[in-house]
Amino acid sequence: MSSEACCTCASLLSTIPPSYDEKTEKPARYERRLECCGRAICARCMTDNPRFATYCPFCQVSIVPSPLPQGLRDPPAYSPPPSPRPSHARLAASDGDDLPPAYSSHNPLQPPSEKSSGKDGEPAPDVLHFVDPAHDSISSLSLRYGVPANALRRTNNLYADNLIAARRTVLIPGEFYKGGVSLSPRPIEGEEEEIRKGKIRKWMVACKVSEYDIALMYLKQSDYDLESAIEAYKEDERWEKEHPLQAAKKGKSSAPQNSGRRRWGFGGGLTGQLS
Repeated sequence: MSSEACCTCASLLSTIPPSYDEKTEKPARYERRLECCGRAICARCMTDNPRFATYCPFCQVSIVPSPLPQGLRDPPAYSPPPSPRPSHARLAASDGDDLPPAYSSHNPLQPPSEKSSGKDGEPAPDVLHFVDPAHDSISSLSLRYGVPANALRRTNNLYADNLIAARRTVLIPGEFYKGGVSLSPRPIEGEEEEIRKGKIRKWMVACKVSEYDIALMYLKQSDYDLESAIEAYKEDERWEKEHPLQAAKKGKSSAPQNSGRRRWGFGGGLTGQLS
């Protein structure tokens, strides 16, 4: 008995004194021995929870009449419920042709073997796509054309995705894209605007001038005739070399001739444009 413990608070029964009656000061309640399972509940637990005086929390039974169902109930069955399908119903016989194709044939990272080449067995050509910096990215182009992002980087020699913003065009590898039609076949700003910007870039390279406004002024004066604009600039440059004093009087800076920071010519066809 000394080593037995209460089944609810796990305290040794020998360490728990019985409860006493306040009037008679005699022991009023000792521990209770449960008839159903032989366990014991101490007097302190029955004082804190009077229900333990008539109820076994382990066997879930009461020694007094109770409207609740008594005793432990069996756990529910773990077997699955019967199928609601009628017994006379049968599954339709599956045909081999109706089976889904293998996953590898739908793998977008590897082109299908039957479409790996174009006409007469030749590889499909790459497609030119004009880049829209505001909307195009490696991820968006990969989704629009159904081409892996790594294939786009490899075809266009892009080691970083943000470099596509500096490109005017990119190539869509025909190895993966079999549509043959570009989703952006023309420059975003139009053919004429693209030709105009191309002439400006060519003039700046030919004349070794980095100022965009200077290139634009020379091309406008020559009605965007690239050769005439380059020749006009070179004539102004020769005139400045031949007349350094006059150029200095008109505000010519003392910068080196090959520095590219000119103030427009003071001779030739564009004499005194800004004087």
